[in-house]
Amino acid sequence: MIRVTSKLLVASAAVMLLSAGSALAQKKYDTGATDTEIKIGNTEAYSGPASAYGVIGKTEEAYFKMINEKGGINGRKINFISYDDAYSPPKTVEQTRKLVESDGVLFIFNPLGTPTQSAVHKYMNAKKVPQLFIASGSSKWDDAKHFPWTMGFQPSYRSEARIFAKYIMANKPDAKVAVFYANDDFGKDYLLGLKDVFGDKASKIIIAEESYENSEPTIDSHIVKLKNTGADVLVNISTPKFAAQAIKKMHEIGWKPMHLMTDVSISIGAVMKPAGFDAGEGILSAGYLKDATDPQWKDDAGMKKFLAFAEKYMPGANVTDTSMIYGYSVAQTIVHVLENCGDNLTRANIMKQAASIKNFVPDTLIPGIHVKTSAADFAPVEQLKMMKFSKGKWDLFGDVLSAETER
Repeated sequence: MIRVTSKLLVASAAVMLLSAGSALAQKKYDTGATDTEIKIGNTEAYSGPASAYGVIGKTEEAYFKMINEKGGINGRKINFISYDDAYSPPKTVEQTRKLVESDGVLFIFNPLGTPTQSAVHKYMNAKKVPQLFIASGSSKWDDAKHFPWTMGFQPSYRSEARIFAKYIMANKPDAKVAVFYANDDFGKDYLLGLKDVFGDKASKIIIAEESYENSEPTIDSHIVKLKNTGADVLVNISTPKFAAQAIKKMHEIGWKPMHLMTDVSISIGAVMKPAGFDAGEGILSAGYLKDATDPQWKDDAGMKKFLAFAEKYMPGANVTDTSMIYGYSVAQTIVHVLENCGDNLTRANIMKQAASIKNFVPDTLIPGIHVKTSAADFAPVEQLKMMKFSKGKWDLFGDVLSAETER
């Protein structure tokens, strides 16, 4: 009797061990993931020349707090570690290494900047750590063949510039264009996009190219110089701080060309209001995000969700700042990706799921625009809609334009 009981106990223990082994086998983790936690890294410009973007990281932190309060992702809480790199590539390198090698994050999410992320581009791919949904529209992030661990998020700068160039040619065929741009990959991508469309006429159409450095305290002299060229169209490729300065200076000196401005600087709270609404009247851009101040979204279900989130998790925050809308949309998208990962939280599977998004629509994207990726297409958002600044708000016009056909 005792022997039989012992055998039964041994058999029972074996079954339990097998069951436990099967349960464990269903879960796959890389560094930064456990049964209870998903550790996500980020670098952000909370200070320095691009500090206007700092609200992106703060919005993402608040969004993850909301997700954690609701039980996390498949039962796991998000541990979001975000460092200030002041938009300085050397600091980005230092802090990215710290996140990967010391903090042990599962991946880097929505790190800000073209020059900053270019500095760690090869490092992240050599380490095989996802550099996911970079907050930069550089077309270089859409290179699945050579950099399979890197992916951007918003429409590429080059694609937006091509749309601008086509608009100029259709509406002002004899245009004399001045291009004001940041002297980095961000600015140069736009310049390439314009020349893609202008073609062999580019040297005649573009009568002035003026670049600036991110370290400059003011760009007023550049604007005066461009006015004196006689250009009747300005393509303004600058980050929020300098975009606001440019708009204000143009108003002061009475220069009123057709003004097309990059969508990274369309924030009403961070750019248009500081520059002065009168100064910004008539500026053109292209966008993919809803504007919280626009009455047309008053009864929109997605906007209501965003505003409820902002009220509860970011009380007192400036909802007119487009960077908040952006941070919310990209945070919502990464949560979608992680939910699809299930219990397979390996870095390879995170990239696989990020490259398998089928028409996902975050709450804050303009209707008709969606997030879509494939193993060969690492450009999540490739659609835009033209808009014009009028009486303190951006008015959308025309059809949704697909950058996929522009490439």
